[in-house]
Order: sequence, then C-alpha cells, then structure tokens
Amino acid sequence: MQSSNPVLNRLGQAARQERSQLSAPGFGYPQSGYGVPQPPAATRAMTMDDVVVRTVALLAITGIFGAVSWALLPAGGAITAIAAVGSIIAGVVLGLVISFARVTNPAVIMAYAALQGVLLGLVSRWYEGAYSGIVIQAVIGTFGIFAIMAVLYKLQIVRATPRFTKMVIGALIGVVVLSLANFLFYLFDINLGLRQYSLEGKVGWLPIVFSLVIIVVGALTFVLDFDAVEQGVRYGLPEKYAWYCSFGILVGLIFLYFEILRMLSYLRR
Repeated sequence: MQSSNPVLNRLGQAARQERSQLSAPGFGYPQSGYGVPQPPAATRAMTMDDVVVRTVALLAITGIFGAVSWALLPAGGAITAIAAVGSIIAGVVLGLVISFARVTNPAVIMAYAALQGVLLGLVSRWYEGAYSGIVIQAVIGTFGIFAIMAVLYKLQIVRATPRFTKMVIGALIGVVVLSLANFLFYLFDINLGLRQYSLEGKVGWLPIVFSLVIIVVGALTFVLDFDAVEQGVRYGLPEKYAWYCSFGILVGLIFLYFEILRMLSYLRR
C-alpha cells in the first residue's frame, strides 16, 4: 500500500525491511536450549492510542521546559541570548536528523521537545512583555485550529489525496523559502516587506496576508500528519514509530503557535 505522504512511504519501507529480515531464509533460530539464542519477541504494532499518549508526553515536556526557561532565565543578557541561539541551532539540527534518519529513539525526540520548550518559553515571554495576554490567545488559537482540522479530517471533509499532498508540500516549501529570503535580505538592511521582526511600529497589509497564508498552510499540514498516523496503523508499523509520528505533530503545533503569535502581534499594534 502506497501513501500520499512521502515521509510515511519511507517509514513503510523501513517496516517492510524489518519484517523481511525476520522472515528471510536462514534467519531462523535453532531449537531453543541452553546456550542457544532465543528468537526476538514479536514487535507490537503501533496504534492510534500510542501516538496520542506520546504526543501528550512531548507537549508536556515542551510546556515544562518552556515554563522553566520563562521563569528562570533572566530577561535579556548573555545567558538568555546563548540559550535562545543554542536552542535554535540544536533544535534545527536535531529536527533534521530525526526527520531524515527516521529516528524513533524516544530520548532523542524528547530532547528535541525540551530544546523547543526552552525557545518557546523565551519567545513567548518576549511577546507577552509587549502584549499582555497574547500567549494564552496564541495557545488557544493553536489548539483550536488543530481540533478543527482533526474534526474536518475525521468527517472526511478534507482528505490527504496525492494532489492535495503535493499542493500542501509545495505551499509549505514556498512560504519557508520566502521567509528565509526575507530574513537574509533583512540582514543586509533590505526588507522585502513579508515580515516584521520588531514588536513596535505599524504593520502594513502584506505581512498580515503573508502570516495568514502561513497559518493556513500550517493548518493543512495536520491533514498530512493525520493521514500518516492512520496509514501507519494500517501498515502495521512497529510501536516505536509512534514516537516519529508524534514528533511530526509536535513540529506542526510549534510551527503554528509561533506564526499565530506573530499574527496576533500584528493585529494588536
């Protein structure tokens, strides 16, 4: 069975390789006895509950480390700057490694959640200092959109067809590339107008529209995540891949939260 999600196709290939190795000729074990290795225990297949439990655990870790960094790290100063830059770099590197190497080690994925929690806490405190109450609004907006997309997917109003998947992935790549380009030009005192990096001053219509587009694209990526989980259960992927699916959902939630935070700051100026 082929999935419209390219990440899941790689997971499916890995699962098939594991099953083929266990069932390959010559891989069998001799009759058990003293000094004879025993065959490995059958791996339990991943379930929807496995993904839900692990996603909640990752969100809890992110929230705890976010609260700690908010409360303990001083506002401004070298320590906070090092923590922010370090969590960004380490988070990006670790996220890429998990994504492309199909890492299912819970310790590695939980470390990613902790790093993102540190960054989330620092950024949230920065926005909250400028606009009181904006953090709780962004949290409600993030989980509200997630719940809406879950309902739409459950009711089969929105499905991850091959065409839909290509459109969402293409749009996601497009907004990421434009955001990076705007930031690189900003470093050379040239702003393309797609982003505002300060928390002060008026905002034109273009950053608001661009931020709204990113939020819509981020919301639609949850459909791909839901499809990946559903198809993964059908594939009979081993239980360990529930960590990988939960990692994908966490990435989407954090991405959406940061963008909603930015959008709210535009609207409140």
